[in-house]
Amino acid sequence: MSAVFPFSAIVGQDEMKHALLIAAVDQSVGGVLVFGDRGTGKSTAVRALAELLPKMKVVEQCRYGCDPLADASVCADDCSVRKVGRVPKAKQVPVPVVDLPLGATEDRVVGALDLERALTKGEKAFEPGLLAKAHRGFLYIDEVNLLEDHLVDLLLDVAASGENVVEREGLSLRHPARFVLVGSGNPEEGELRPQLLDRFGLSVEVTTPTDLPTRVDVVRRRDAFERDSAGFLERWKKEETKLRRRITQAKTRLPEVKVTDATLERAAQLCLALGTDGLRGELTLIRAARAAASLAGAAEVDDTHLKQVAPSALRHRLRRDPLDEAGSTVRVERAITELFGE
Repeated sequence: MSAVFPFSAIVGQDEMKHALLIAAVDQSVGGVLVFGDRGTGKSTAVRALAELLPKMKVVEQCRYGCDPLADASVCADDCSVRKVGRVPKAKQVPVPVVDLPLGATEDRVVGALDLERALTKGEKAFEPGLLAKAHRGFLYIDEVNLLEDHLVDLLLDVAASGENVVEREGLSLRHPARFVLVGSGNPEEGELRPQLLDRFGLSVEVTTPTDLPTRVDVVRRRDAFERDSAGFLERWKKEETKLRRRITQAKTRLPEVKVTDATLERAAQLCLALGTDGLRGELTLIRAARAAASLAGAAEVDDTHLKQVAPSALRHRLRRDPLDEAGSTVRVERAITELFGE
């Protein structure tokens, strides 16, 4: 397996890296959309984060990567042993990062009849698809704005329910499919459907660095990695270990982080000022701020955490205003200044 560029060695792109860390700490935030120029480290960051995360426990014989301590009622596989009181054997595996290619068929995504078993043994058996492989991990879609409409509809259904329901070729089953949806793309190549856009918890804009020192540092590190990946990884091992420990501690601390009524009011005021549709904006803003506070080692969410995550949590939820030519990021930052002050 080829080496993966270390997350802590990525130069700049702080908002993107912070959004991915938040999604790793709290999956309920709803995933991350990264839009921007080509060659700005979008896919590198996603794969680097997966390498950074601690291994997870799964049921040994389960093809869906179920948690040994979780409810097995929706699993179609060997996890059913828990229903009769037996504790399943567990093993540790890396957190999965599954690529969903643009040309993937629906069968490849949701799963289909296992033709080999059907032809050789005459048995109807299910062959899990990409959604099963991504359970409890990351489902990564590059050029997500070019994804076919029928796959978008499918993803919306699974993202809403956390289950993949398969009814085809005489098969009828369901299995858990909870994952962090990460999409990347170039806005110049097409817009994302509003229904899918709303499903992403955080939206990040990345740009090509314009200052000389940053560009030189990016090229220097990438060149060093490609010339001697083992040596480069060894040099960054300490930083990776520190960041891995920080994520683990943040996940453990997350349930204890407090959100006061005053903070809830601040979040609601900000969403009202921006005119966001529905209440998903407030929910995402609070969840992301709580994860940011946990990453920072804070016991309580405050204005600093709200201001930190507001642009990525709200910029993609704004209605277009024909009387305001400012971009969504500028509008969010302006509302933050008006509400919180400089």
